[in-house]
Amino acid sequence: MTQTAGWPDAPEALPLPVVDNHCHLDHRAHSRAVEGGLLIPVDEALDRAAAVGVTRVVQVGCDLEGSRWAVETARTHDSVVAAVALHPNEAPLLAEAGRLDDALAEIDRLAGAGDHVRAVGETGLDYFRTGEDGRDAQHVSFREHVRIAKRHGKTLVIHDRDAHDDVLAVLDAEGVPDRTVMHCFSGDADFARECLDRGAYLSFAGTVTFKNAENLREALRVTPIDRILVETDAPFLTPSPHRGQPNASFLIPLTVRFMAGVAGISVDDLCRAIDANTSRAFGGPWAHRT
Repeated sequence: MTQTAGWPDAPEALPLPVVDNHCHLDHRAHSRAVEGGLLIPVDEALDRAAAVGVTRVVQVGCDLEGSRWAVETARTHDSVVAAVALHPNEAPLLAEAGRLDDALAEIDRLAGAGDHVRAVGETGLDYFRTGEDGRDAQHVSFREHVRIAKRHGKTLVIHDRDAHDDVLAVLDAEGVPDRTVMHCFSGDADFARECLDRGAYLSFAGTVTFKNAENLREALRVTPIDRILVETDAPFLTPSPHRGQPNASFLIPLTVRFMAGVAGISVDDLCRAIDANTSRAFGGPWAHRT
């Protein structure tokens, strides 16, 4: 398989299959090195991932268009399941336009579209990109997403940026769904324990490899092996040594091997755990791409 121009080289394949539990195959990746950005076609992206041992993915919607695309892509690709939601930064924009209630109703409909839709997310709170004037809309949206996930028996995928305490407060008020994933975990060991106490799985992205991310490594060390997940958040959060270049599921081996070293776990054991954990976290297995 030839290398796609502008993307990092594929790393050594993992010894056993794992799952990228959070990616955005529909998002055009932009890089300073590639004018106009890059988009790997879906089948090529899945083939490149499978070639290095990433045999299943969760395609995550962040708005209505992306959520509909996720549902259709999961319907037509056995190794893909979908998550549907309005990203927390979408909620204030929709509320300002008077369309938040209708958009949430559409997410509710999509969440019930079939077994290939496994999750409601990414939802949550983001205090980094949205100011105080948009927080009420984020809270309304997050609460309704929690209810949608529980109503349909789907996994809740949480985006939490600079909002740890309020995320926990909403979960405690609404009741934590049976399956919850903290996407791109961004807290420290203490926050990890708070999430684990509520039954959550912690998903680590390429950020865990960054030099300034010792808090994430501390969180990983206190996370039981049966609660660890891995993700790309592609095309974002590319692991070292390719930070700054576009990300894709085929780069997961870099993150997994780094995580194994931090956690003091063999790569084989971590792969087995990630694959089994992801199946449990998202409501059961789905087909591996070969």
